[in-house]
Formats: sequence, structure tokens, C-alpha cells
Amino acid sequence: MAPKPRKDPYPPDLDEDAPPIEELGDLMDVVVVDRNWANERAPRLSALRVELRGCRLTGVELAEATLRDVTFRDCRVDLAGLRNARLERVVFSDCRMSECELHGATLTDVLFERCELREASLSNARLQRVEMRGCDLTGLAGGEALRGVRMPFADVLANAAVFASVVGVQIADD
Repeated sequence: MAPKPRKDPYPPDLDEDAPPIEELGDLMDVVVVDRNWANERAPRLSALRVELRGCRLTGVELAEATLRDVTFRDCRVDLAGLRNARLERVVFSDCRMSECELHGATLTDVLFERCELREASLSNARLQRVEMRGCDLTGLAGGEALRGVRMPFADVLANAAVFASVVGVQIADD
């Protein structure tokens, strides 16, 4: 039996009269553009039907957050803490996510597209219907969580060192 295909996020149901979002807090049915929320703390944040474009989330702390139907485009999510977060129908497209902490997170129907995930952590994460396309996984911690992830063959080859480390292959330099 073939696995179920990944589901795309539902778009925001925008309120034309809503004021622009300034503070990082619970978000629903909004598009946020070019906002700088670097080093902000919003543990247990809830985001539903949200699109973030060109936002800077470097070092943001979103432990135990719930992100459902969220799209990140051209965002910096490096050094971000998403420890034990729940991500459902989420897309990360053209995002810098180096050293992003997804330890213990649950990812369902998530797409990483052309993202830099250098030295990110997926330790103890649970992934279901996750796709990675054109991503740099150099130095990824918790690579065993990638079991079942879909990715193009060229990406598998480009990230062979990550997969080798998961199964304990030692790479000889000679």
C-alpha cells in the first residue's frame, strides 16, 4: 500500500480590516511580511493559517508551539528553538534554518524546500509525511528521525554523509 501524500497548508482567511501584526504571539489567519522577531520568546505559541514572508526569526524561542497550516517563505529561522513543537501542514521554502532546534518535535505533512538546515537538530523528533527538496543537511543531529522522509535521489547523494553517520559508517579520507 502506497503512503498517503503530504497535505499542503490551508491559506489564511484574511480579514481586510485587521491591523498589521507587530508582536509575536498567537497568530491566526494573517500574512506577516518583513517582521523582525529575532530572539523573541513565545513558548507554547499557537499559529493557525499563517504565512510569514521575509521574516527574521533568528534565535526565536517557540518551545512547545503548535504550528498548523503555516508557510515560511524566505525567512531566517536559524538558531530557533522549536523543541517539542507540533508542526502540521507546514512549509519552509527558501529558509535559512541552521542550528534550528527541533528536538522532540512532531512534524506531520511538512515540506522543507531549498532550506539550509546545517547543524540543525531532529533528535527524538517524529516525522510523518515529510519531504525535503534541495536542502543542505550538513552536520544534522538526530538524522535517524529522517526514516521515511521523501527526497529526490540527487539530495540523498548530496547528503550521503548524514545518512552514513546514522548507520555508523566511518568515512575514510584516503
